[in-house]
Amino acid sequence: MQAGWEDRLAVVETVNNWALWRDAGDWERFRTVWHEDGWMTATWFQGPAEKFIEVSRNGFDKGVSILHFLGGSSVDLKGERAVAQTKMTISQRAAVDGVVVDVVCTGRFFDFFAKRGGHWRIVRRQPIYEKDRMDPVDPAARLALDPELLARFPEGYRHLAYLQTRIGYTIKLDLPQLKGPVVEALYAHGRAWLDGASSAFAS
Repeated sequence: MQAGWEDRLAVVETVNNWALWRDAGDWERFRTVWHEDGWMTATWFQGPAEKFIEVSRNGFDKGVSILHFLGGSSVDLKGERAVAQTKMTISQRAAVDGVVVDVVCTGRFFDFFAKRGGHWRIVRRQPIYEKDRMDPVDPAARLALDPELLARFPEGYRHLAYLQTRIGYTIKLDLPQLKGPVVEALYAHGRAWLDGASSAFAS
């Protein structure tokens, strides 16, 4: 069996708990997947984990529908630090120009973990956005997207950003995608984290 398997299982369990507890609105348990200095980045939010919990809860209570589905995980482990990559989809339902749609974005969660006080928790979560699509919930509905607005957004999360912009969010435009210098910099940060960097944002 692979060395450190108990630690790897604990990391993967935390990744799973993040999705389950966040999507279920189990906010007190969701808080436990983060270290106190945890940081979350998404298309529509960048900031401390505690603030992310607050705005997610507010959106949940108002009916914002964002759900997550997880696939396989890979964990790189070095002492009391780890980097986990997990295949995932983000699914959001909302009305765009009067038509209710589902957007599904496929990618990976890239998580910086630390073991403190015997607990593996997230220090930084950075999604990688690989591809997405938008479909009307009613297949008979007609949806015409604004091509100029759509073209403003990166290919990996173009439709997700379009939907979120239409419902009032401001979108970060330089997030990691499947290829390119931004995702390569993220990988470098992950390697540096495992090697003892003082910050999950430094390489």
